[in-house]
Amino acid sequence: MTQQSPLQPAIPGQTLDSKDASNAHRFPDQQIAGIYRAIAERRDMRHFLPDPVDSETLARLLQAAHQAGSVGLMQPWRFIRITNRSVRLDIHALVEQERRLTAAALAERHDEFMQLKVEGILDCGELLVVALPDRREQHIFGRRTLPEMDLASAACAIQNLWLAARAEGLGLGWVSLFDPDALAQLLNMPAGSRPIAVLCLGHVAEFYPKPMLELENWARPQPLSAYVYENGWPDAS
Repeated sequence: MTQQSPLQPAIPGQTLDSKDASNAHRFPDQQIAGIYRAIAERRDMRHFLPDPVDSETLARLLQAAHQAGSVGLMQPWRFIRITNRSVRLDIHALVEQERRLTAAALAERHDEFMQLKVEGILDCGELLVVALPDRREQHIFGRRTLPEMDLASAACAIQNLWLAARAEGLGLGWVSLFDPDALAQLLNMPAGSRPIAVLCLGHVAEFYPKPMLELENWARPQPLSAYVYENGWPDAS
């Protein structure tokens, strides 16, 4: 069987050679296909139905997030569930304020940006804020030279939640348009802690066939081949 190029991934569920098939730790084909499908069909959702997310499903999703890998097992994520409508409205106001400031900074793309739907805060069934705690070990493993590894670890938790949500048929949108200090103050967070994401989670009428920004002609994804180097950074010349 011809070896598959790493830049041309196999179709999920296709027949594998005997070496791959003999791996005792390998998931069944159908389960592997489901994982790759969740990855391929994950979308940053902005349009939601008002239906609530049942508590058992939410618990599974948060548990999936909590099982993410983290440097030094620091588990730096904190999830704040927003159940008060007034607080939700206040968060929406913060995002709207930053949306307008971002549009102004984009200059010639101002009007185009203002036409984009950048959040579903008022519509989604569940609203979560993800934050880093106020006490984080400065020199735990990689943080001595890469202090942002706590942020990277929390992002892994968000991705776990995102993929699990897609498998459950729920949409999730990561909103980053907000002033972290203003949001921290609104949520009465201790000094040193920092919100990193507002997550809109809920039922959707349908999932976007492509990333929304691609559908809106805002940006286009680049091929994998443009981002894979070998033995060093390519010569810019």
